Amino acid sequence: MMSVPPPVTVLGLGNMGTALATALLGRGHRVTVWNRSPQKAAPLIELGARLAATPGDAVAASELVIPCVLDYEALYQLLAGATDSLAGRTVVNLTSGSPEQAHEALAWFRSHGADYLDGAIMTTPPGVGLDEVMLLYSGPREVFDGHRATLAALGDPLHLGADPGLASLYDVALLGLMWATMTGWLHGAALLGTEKGTATTFTPVAIRWLGTVNGFLTRYAGQVDAGRYPGDDATVDVQIAAIDHLLHAAATRGLDTTLPELLKSTMERASAAGHGSDSFASVIEVLAAPKAT
Repeated sequence: MMSVPPPVTVLGLGNMGTALATALLGRGHRVTVWNRSPQKAAPLIELGARLAATPGDAVAASELVIPCVLDYEALYQLLAGATDSLAGRTVVNLTSGSPEQAHEALAWFRSHGADYLDGAIMTTPPGVGLDEVMLLYSGPREVFDGHRATLAALGDPLHLGADPGLASLYDVALLGLMWATMTGWLHGAALLGTEKGTATTFTPVAIRWLGTVNGFLTRYAGQVDAGRYPGDDATVDVQIAAIDHLLHAAATRGLDTTLPELLKSTMERASAAGHGSDSFASVIEVLAAPKAT
């Protein structure tokens, strides 16, 4: 016999909250929603969602409650009059915030008798519900395991550990990786564009190259964890010489060189710190150092 999907409450119906509720409805969950502007619920009601009159009613409707609002201040404000409904509930908070706020939230929800997980959505709203998309969670493992099947409706659920701040920390670390990668890709597309190349033709080659870069990351991860950086492939000094070619190509074609100049200066700091003959992974030593004042 097939089990009936458990009911879920979604608090907040911005673009992301609406996407979360839609994905849950698509997997057969009975979904209760609440939003400060109730008219935003109209499309979801057409799909079968129930609109609660108050946050307290929304929380009381389901054992699993998923808030996705502007910030933690908004979260506490909307729940201020609903604390009596929290006992026995599990709150999976998908509101963006800091690791410190996640720790405070765990204590706050526990003080009101609720279990708590902090989460991070690693996609934009159109990606919610796709199996290949990650959603990150941190907090008590037993709470995650108890609701894993439901959370899988939103994307592939990945539990990072019991520390509730890990999801937020991974979130910003991964966003930093995304921004750096996408900016490098855009700079490369701009460079090719000076010779009438297109981003469409450049991108398949770039994606194939990223497969090789994946191998570098896997190999260098062990070096970073061990704090040892054998320069048996390409040393920092070799990379400094190589990036000069990028700087020359960009400058000659009138492109902005801020990004490669920043990368070169970081490599040069690593070399000056004695890592010139070490692998590129040794650059972490200057990135992890306290910022000079």
